[in-house]
Amino acid sequence: MPGMNYRQFYIETHGCQMNEHDTEKIRGLLLQYGFLPASGMEDADLILLNTCSVREKASHKVFSRLGELRILKKGKPGLVIGVAGCVAQQEGKRILKKAPHVDFVVGTHQYHSIPDILDGLSLADRAGVPPKEPSGRIRTAFAKGPSPAEIKEIERGTPYRANITIMEGCNKKCSYCIVPYTRGREMNRPADIILADVREAVDQGYSEIQLLGQTVTSYHDPTEETFSFLSLLREVSNESRIRRIRFVSPHPINFTDELISLIAERENICNQVHLPLQSGSDKILRKMRRLHSREWYLDLIGKFRDNGRHIALSTDIITGFPGESDQDFEETLEVVREARFEQMFSFKYSVRPYTEASEWEDSVPEEIKSERLARLQELQKNIQIEEHRKLYAGKVFEVLVEGRSRDGKLASGRTTTNKVVNFESEEPPGAYVKVKIEKTSPNSLYGREIITSMVQPEWS
Repeated sequence: MPGMNYRQFYIETHGCQMNEHDTEKIRGLLLQYGFLPASGMEDADLILLNTCSVREKASHKVFSRLGELRILKKGKPGLVIGVAGCVAQQEGKRILKKAPHVDFVVGTHQYHSIPDILDGLSLADRAGVPPKEPSGRIRTAFAKGPSPAEIKEIERGTPYRANITIMEGCNKKCSYCIVPYTRGREMNRPADIILADVREAVDQGYSEIQLLGQTVTSYHDPTEETFSFLSLLREVSNESRIRRIRFVSPHPINFTDELISLIAERENICNQVHLPLQSGSDKILRKMRRLHSREWYLDLIGKFRDNGRHIALSTDIITGFPGESDQDFEETLEVVREARFEQMFSFKYSVRPYTEASEWEDSVPEEIKSERLARLQELQKNIQIEEHRKLYAGKVFEVLVEGRSRDGKLASGRTTTNKVVNFESEEPPGAYVKVKIEKTSPNSLYGREIITSMVQPEWS
């Protein structure tokens, strides 16, 4: 690339699977333009933070990280620092003002402009010209709509899982959520392009396909409205070479009886579904604009339970939403007891800018939010202890090896129900092995690899 001085890059990713996939796209772009991945931040000429702003702590973490990078840059003046993703889209000019050592920020739909931004910075530096002010075009790139070019140069992060974006953005109007601001309205990719991406990934040897979108189940082909997420999932699952299919993140309201039946019928669609609840109180659900009621949600849980195939359900819950009373919280606990989720992501409510709820009084004291969160997490921990023992102990499951356990002593992988399993094995990432579960804990399972023929779990 003309005038380019920066040769090694390091990307630190914050947030969800969508952010991880965006990082794969950026890695591919940088490799195409002559960069090489650095082994660590200390070796990098370019450091890029790819950020998330869904939770308040996520954006705080970014600014804290930028403070640490300022010290690193003092010892390495030629280091280029960039910020991408949702925090960049939300806080772009504030980042450049608060952290002037940041060289550029790029919004959620402008990743393709990163090489040009870097080239502009390089040319300016060679000419002895300081970078332009935050309002200039060199240091920032934002857009409210899709980029004019779709990034195809993907450097996938694993040898076994291919993340494939099917849509971005969200048309829902949850009162607490910043995603419609940072990612924009729904933008659906044509089905023929998605299916071509799937075939290409399978041809390259990827055995697990993960379909991504902010509200993935609301997908429809922009060229054919009747081609829905159900249609797409059916087409993808028809590809016999795919061993596992996952999708994130869905909205409960989009699950039809037909979609639930398809998940139950197709073995290569993983039997794990995320159903964000957020609250078990109808009053709070209305304030959140969640589009479903408590009764409707529990009916949906019942449909998954009655479909003939065990489906591991997970959820999201917020405690301390504005106006949440003790009774509202107790109703949430009641739903959790009845639903018996196998996994939960729970958070204290935090005000997100540009949302409807940001204009309301944050009425629940912080100590009450924390106390409710602790009670909720203790309840869920006990449920997971019981469910894991009942559903997994003593049974054999197929596990996809993803790497090593935290201490490096064991192999680590996942079942189709998305359970982390640690076991003794020297198989490499991407291998499928049979593991008998000998010990369970609230968050993971432990077992041993077996060589005998696969024994199906009782509920398979």
